[in-house]
Amino acid sequence: MSLAPVLERIDATLPAALERLQAFLAIPSISTDPAHAGDCTRAAEWLAGELRAAGFEAGLRPTPGHPMVVGQGGGGGRHLLFYGHYDVQPVDPLALWTRPPFAPAIEAGPRGAVIRGRGAADDKGQLMTFVEAARAFVAVRGALPLRLTVFFEGEEESGSPSLADFMRAHAGELRAELALICDTGLFGDATPAITTRLRGLLGEEITVTGPDRDLHSGMYGGAAANPVRVLARILAALHDDGGRVTVPGFYDGVDEIDAGLRAEWQGLGFDEGAFLGAVGLALPAGERGRSVLEMLWSRPTCEFNGISGGYAGEGFKTVLPAVASAKVSFRLVGLQDPARIRESFRAMVRAMVPADCTVAFRGHGASPAARMDTADPAFAAARAALSAEWGRPAAFVGAGGSIPVAGLFQSLLGMDSLLTGFGRDDDQIHSPNEKYDVECFHRGIRSWARVLDAIAGGDRAVP
Repeated sequence: MSLAPVLERIDATLPAALERLQAFLAIPSISTDPAHAGDCTRAAEWLAGELRAAGFEAGLRPTPGHPMVVGQGGGGGRHLLFYGHYDVQPVDPLALWTRPPFAPAIEAGPRGAVIRGRGAADDKGQLMTFVEAARAFVAVRGALPLRLTVFFEGEEESGSPSLADFMRAHAGELRAELALICDTGLFGDATPAITTRLRGLLGEEITVTGPDRDLHSGMYGGAAANPVRVLARILAALHDDGGRVTVPGFYDGVDEIDAGLRAEWQGLGFDEGAFLGAVGLALPAGERGRSVLEMLWSRPTCEFNGISGGYAGEGFKTVLPAVASAKVSFRLVGLQDPARIRESFRAMVRAMVPADCTVAFRGHGASPAARMDTADPAFAAARAALSAEWGRPAAFVGAGGSIPVAGLFQSLLGMDSLLTGFGRDDDQIHSPNEKYDVECFHRGIRSWARVLDAIAGGDRAVP
């Protein structure tokens, strides 16, 4: 059955789809703010209604926090689950917005029209590309092309406290053959990308305590242990001169990318100088001998996110502080075990603390890396479909950040995720004046139509 009528329907109904997106964006579903709990429920109810209009049986599922939205639709073929989140980040600082963040509008942008408003790109605009594609199939063919489950979360921007327990409790309803996630972006401005690997994340906070009070540096300097000095020595010891992390066993489970993938990444034309130059830097600072894309997509890291201790106010105070602390994060790859790394890191730190000082630790989450099995035929089908829509070969890429739900899909539901999205680097997600290019929204809908049809075995040669 030809896909052309579905794509024509998407093109013809784009104005109505944009109106629906603006109505969705107008709901201030800020999950981290209790004052907006009612708005989060309203957004969930709005989504459930749109899913029903797009051919799904859908409703809300309660959690201790904000509700989940779950829908089921379609009949035969592969069973796929689509995940997105309807909650958004807070809007502060409000004074930097050029228009009210929950009064969305279409505006002129550097590459054409944009839709501006909180959540436009992260993640309301992105998830609506899938909903609108499903709507077009039902309007044209009377049915969805595959068996589809949709799963929309309302707490992603506040740490997903209800997610894992909900997935465990509703595994029978949510488990599918493959998950689809639209919370990523294009490579550059116009190359479609499928993210096949995500780094994990481990957070640790160290607090070193020495004397029982702050001390005068003239009276005690040189004789008394200084927690800032102790902490600085610990932090400096976490990397060698070549940029490698020195925590014992840290590289257990880290493997090299194969030659084919390395060549594919090299062929993307990534400009390392421009990437660093955009933030006022010039020299890569990670592991010696690695490309920047390797550092970002396939290598683990240890970074310092904050250090405190002593007097940091105006002027000068000659004090030996009683306490010093640091926040340290590790991005993980491959089969690195967050629990083992945490244990090894803490043992290393304890061994470096002098006998008359103490150290305390506070964990800040731990999630393993996720790597997708691209041998699944859905990846090749999606790659061909995206390439056809965007007019250039779709790339298999990595992600420097973490999307914990992809790891949970693997560990709790036993399924990989196909991650593709249509955001651009200048969408200003989590910042004032967030936007989503209308072109990305439009072609995102067309992309999902092509992807679903291709996975279902439909016509992949539509121009």
